[in-house]
Amino acid sequence: MRVTKMPTKSAAMSLVWDGDDLVDVVGGWRRWDSAGTETPGKVSWAYPFDQVTVSASGRFHVIYAERGTKALVLDNGQIVRELNRSFYHAADYDYPVALGRLPDGREILAHCPDQHNLLEIEELESGRRLTSGERTPVDVFHSRLTVSPDGRHLLMAGWLWHPYGVGWVFDLQQALLDPAVLDGRGIVPLYEAVDAEVAAACWLDDDRVVMAASTEEPLDGEDSEALSPGQLGVWSIAAGAWQHRTTLTHPAGTMIACGDEILTLHGHPRLIDLSTGAVKAEWPDVTVGTKSDSYGVTHLPTPVATLDRDQRRLAVAQPDHIAVIHLPTG
Repeated sequence: MRVTKMPTKSAAMSLVWDGDDLVDVVGGWRRWDSAGTETPGKVSWAYPFDQVTVSASGRFHVIYAERGTKALVLDNGQIVRELNRSFYHAADYDYPVALGRLPDGREILAHCPDQHNLLEIEELESGRRLTSGERTPVDVFHSRLTVSPDGRHLLMAGWLWHPYGVGWVFDLQQALLDPAVLDGRGIVPLYEAVDAEVAAACWLDDDRVVMAASTEEPLDGEDSEALSPGQLGVWSIAAGAWQHRTTLTHPAGTMIACGDEILTLHGHPRLIDLSTGAVKAEWPDVTVGTKSDSYGVTHLPTPVATLDRDQRRLAVAQPDHIAVIHLPTG
């Protein structure tokens, strides 16, 4: 399990793969080729952006301040427009924004431009809103938005005022017909199958979502079939049931899907077998933060890490280099 080190003149602020190259969009499009040669950035953003998300086509990027109120939509590196979110507790939880592609090919933006609890879907290129209409959202802080690979669902890992982490999945196809679908708690069978605080969540594929529960007390503790504190669960939307529920021996932190397994980034990267919760491989010499939830008065930044398209290499920013982990196969 080889780890390659690419020296950096300063820590990468963000990382995305561009073929075999790594690019720091937030750092002004700094670039490292496969040989580790660094090309300086060409842009200095006049705002403290610190995160980036990229569209399925690779054409669009959104850079944003994780605990701020500003973001930029970029089209092939050129500014298309500014985005904003409500100031309300913005310093206490991660900026809710995601890019995706609908089944009809349209690239979309999901975010909360008007209220902390009001999800909106827009055409990414034009900015045209697709979810206009009468809305009565529940009082929730949306965060960590991600669109499923097939563009049919939207995952949210945010929190309710207590604070208490929640993970909800919304049907995007229905939301485009009736935006009020985004105002509730998502797919009801999944909502009812969680009896724990959701600390992190991510898509495994078009159908399956992975949720990690914190060790906080359960909501009622009466449903033995529900996701419980300390568990890692794989939910199938088609089956409407948990495929796996297992107990982790460590906090999941940020999660990245890797085939039928999951990479957890908490302290250091680990590759987890989802059916057993066992650690298949880990890299204790590659340091990442200990962030777990999407909220908290003390801000722990999300680790700067990215998995390549073939899911064979994980790049992780370190203080003076980029660690490229060559993941085990089979």
